[in-house]
Amino acid sequence: MSNAVPPSTSAIATSAAAEEQPKGVGALRYVLVKLGGAAISLAMVILLGFFAFKILPGDPVASIARERGMSAEQADQLREQLGLNKPLWQQFFDYLGNVFTLNFGTSYVYRTSVSELIGQYFWNTILLTGTAAVIAIALGLWLGQKAAWKHGSTFDRIVSGTSLVFWSVPTFWLALLLLMIFGGTLHWFPTGGMVSPNPPTDPVGAVLDVISHMVLPVITMVAVVYAQYLMVMRSSLLEEMGADYLTTARAKGLREDLVRRRHAVPNALLPTVTLVFMHIGGLIAGAVTVETVFSWPGLGKLTFEAISGPDLPLLQGTFVVFSTIIIAMNLVADLIYRQLDPRVRRA
Repeated sequence: MSNAVPPSTSAIATSAAAEEQPKGVGALRYVLVKLGGAAISLAMVILLGFFAFKILPGDPVASIARERGMSAEQADQLREQLGLNKPLWQQFFDYLGNVFTLNFGTSYVYRTSVSELIGQYFWNTILLTGTAAVIAIALGLWLGQKAAWKHGSTFDRIVSGTSLVFWSVPTFWLALLLLMIFGGTLHWFPTGGMVSPNPPTDPVGAVLDVISHMVLPVITMVAVVYAQYLMVMRSSLLEEMGADYLTTARAKGLREDLVRRRHAVPNALLPTVTLVFMHIGGLIAGAVTVETVFSWPGLGKLTFEAISGPDLPLLQGTFVVFSTIIIAMNLVADLIYRQLDPRVRRA
């Protein structure tokens, strides 16, 4: 006869309460943890945005003085006007006050508000990188699922090999190559800028003019990015192809295209969704090279000019904006992935 003691009513109630913990509590805890991590990352970015650029070689005042032919007295007055004669700790607290009020100071080179400059160039970068992101995501996912479904075929080898070649090519090298061939030699597309010197006055012509200037930089950004989505989608779909639920779907008489679209692809999209959001922020921040080569008037080109100055307020402003976008996109990726994957919700 067993000597086991039956659990008490209170123990059973406690266990049941633990198992029936409201789902909202776990979700709230998850969101708070992710928000806390994002806040810590942003705080580190703000600190790095001040101290990292203070150790950059070069004196911005000396550079401005040489360009404008200033005397030593005028250079000292400019240094005082820009606040560079203050102790480092005082400059740091002035910087913190500017960041939290979204006032990054005045550009040394442009002699205007950094916030206004960022607002003026921000949407140009969003237009360029947003277009490239949409095309790269659509192309990568479509080719990835096609290559996986035809695993080992000539199509799979060509698509995978070509994407890996473009992925390994340096962005600036590909940009210069496209610029020289299609802009300089063939004259198919403009070689720089966002609009022509004498742009069309009608709305349709103006839009087409901007599109023609976008073709080469967008192709450059798509070529070096889409392989990431293609390879992840291909790998995820290959893992799903041997699953039992696909065999069941085929046994029901579904065509292969329907099996792929309705069953295999939706399950293979989970890791790809996270990759998409994590790389959108990086794509925006990585526009520096492309915008500089093609003279696209965006935050990337603005950052390059700030480094050349050096224009510390402008450099700090663009650095904080780029970093905030990356942190925000990573946070969105974490939150969306929890909704898509039940395994994360149960963890």
